[in-house]
Amino acid sequence: MSEYLADSPVVARTWCPGCDPFADPTLEILDIRYCDTHTPARTGEADTAVATEGYVSGSTEAGGESNRLWCQLLHRDAPRVAAPRRSRGYRPFVPRSG
Repeated sequence: MSEYLADSPVVARTWCPGCDPFADPTLEILDIRYCDTHTPARTGEADTAVATEGYVSGSTEAGGESNRLWCQLLHRDAPRVAAPRRSRGYRPFVPRSG
């Protein structure tokens, strides 16, 4: 059985810090939405100070190299061990029915 659940009512008020700089987030829940006039700049002089050069490290995840070493250790081919040789007189015990 499935029931249709109605959407929860929105409890936050949309707020542009430039339009209403004195809103108090301790008194109400505010959802920051900048208006067209107060939208922050997407470029600036600080953007040129950050190095954006990347390098290939051989792994696509943080700490991937150590994980790769563990995988190689755990998933390596096991050495083949010869089965012990049985003597000529050995016969496995098979219980008889009846």
